Amino acid sequence: MSGKVMSMQQAIGTFVKNGQKVYIGGFTHCVPFAAVHEIIRQDIRDLEVCKMVPELILDQLIAAGVCRKIIFGWAGNPGLGNLRLFRDACEKGEPYKIEIEEYSHQGLISRLYAGASGLPFMILKSNIGSDLPAHNSAIKTITCPYTGELLSTVPAYNADVAIFHAQKADANGNVQMWGVTGEHREAAFGAKKVIVTVEELAREDEIRANANLTVFPAAIVDSVVVEPWGAHPAYVLGYYDRDNDFYINWNEKTKDADYISAYLKDWVYSVHDRAEYVKKDKNLQRLTDGVKHGI
Repeated sequence: MSGKVMSMQQAIGTFVKNGQKVYIGGFTHCVPFAAVHEIIRQDIRDLEVCKMVPELILDQLIAAGVCRKIIFGWAGNPGLGNLRLFRDACEKGEPYKIEIEEYSHQGLISRLYAGASGLPFMILKSNIGSDLPAHNSAIKTITCPYTGELLSTVPAYNADVAIFHAQKADANGNVQMWGVTGEHREAAFGAKKVIVTVEELAREDEIRANANLTVFPAAIVDSVVVEPWGAHPAYVLGYYDRDNDFYINWNEKTKDADYISAYLKDWVYSVHDRAEYVKKDKNLQRLTDGVKHGI
């Protein structure tokens, strides 16, 4: 390996530690499932997990006992409803009580923007009149020094480590992503360390030839992990489709408390890495049917 390229085991083992603040990227697209599975395998605990849209990945983290707190803008199984394990943890304290801190999408991205900008807080209007401030003590107000208007504020968010998945990167850490890029730039620029998993490693001249696709410059990236299928069951534009069957099945099968334990055993703990995961799943090829590589 050269430059900043590491194995998944090395990247997670080097940068992710017990008790940290961890941002997990992926706004339905390019969700870093492979990296989260490695966190689970390495038995990393007591994490404050921040994610704009925590989906199935949150259920899996809770089931594995990884996180103590989740900061989010919306949580659920996209298009299908609730996350059963997340809801049970919040409402019943099962399998354990989890702390939550909820924002609107604008509120959370404002936190990330403040963190990336080196500012202590960000101002917005949308919290005024909602019930979020009554349930989240981090949301405060300030009087505008110019107009006298009462405005809402949210504090900056700076993760200890932020983890993302993308289409391509070079060995130096210049990362390219297209499609839904969500809040990735803001979260990455505000984080102390950044791990990016990618579908493929590209040459430096290839990255330079399409520089407008570069979402993270090498200066802010600490580790690149080449991990094909690293976002499954989420999708990666140009590489594979969303595994809708997986999401539908998760919604139904997690009604059975034993299903999640069996899933973690068979698809996380019993596979050494993503390559073994891919080899084990015989249905992945169908997700590439009709998908054109490239832009």
